[in-house]
Amino acid sequence: MIKKTLILSTLVLTMAGCATSAQGEDTTSTTNESQKETPVITLSDVEEAQQEWAENIIAIGEASLESDEKAEEKALETLETLYAYDDGQVLFKPTKAAEVPFRGTKDEALSYFVGGDIAEDGGFALEPWTDIRFDNHDTILNGDTAISSGVYYFTSGETNEEVKVEYTFGYIMDEDGDLKIQLHHSSVPFG
Repeated sequence: MIKKTLILSTLVLTMAGCATSAQGEDTTSTTNESQKETPVITLSDVEEAQQEWAENIIAIGEASLESDEKAEEKALETLETLYAYDDGQVLFKPTKAAEVPFRGTKDEALSYFVGGDIAEDGGFALEPWTDIRFDNHDTILNGDTAISSGVYYFTSGETNEEVKVEYTFGYIMDEDGDLKIQLHHSSVPFG
């Protein structure tokens, strides 16, 4: 009997302690409605960003037919709209760059697209290109970041020939939910 009383007393004291603890502090979990969910990049988002990039590169070449100033304006707009230079660091390794293979600033990227600050730059986007199509090898989706690699094809407006280039693009989602390029690496296939 003493054993049963002792067990019952221990149980009652334990329950009383739990009740006191529950009364003394709020142990319930609540959802903070002001917290935003982490945005998620989808494959469709990446494909749309690639299409937008292609359209902008083609538009730079078209603008160059009007004037160098128009081409530079369109290239700057492209860099500000599609690249993450305003959101942090961008890793940019363009295709036709040997002397200065990496472009860490928006001005260096602008020079690559339309010529200017770097002597080797002839203005890649001034070709003009009539078509650019992406053929993704694979895409890694990781919440608010994505990495895609594959081959893209540029059709020359002058020769109608298609140029094959390999790429890796890394994307982040900005505060407005827009994809921005944080990594741009492209190269001509080896051999």
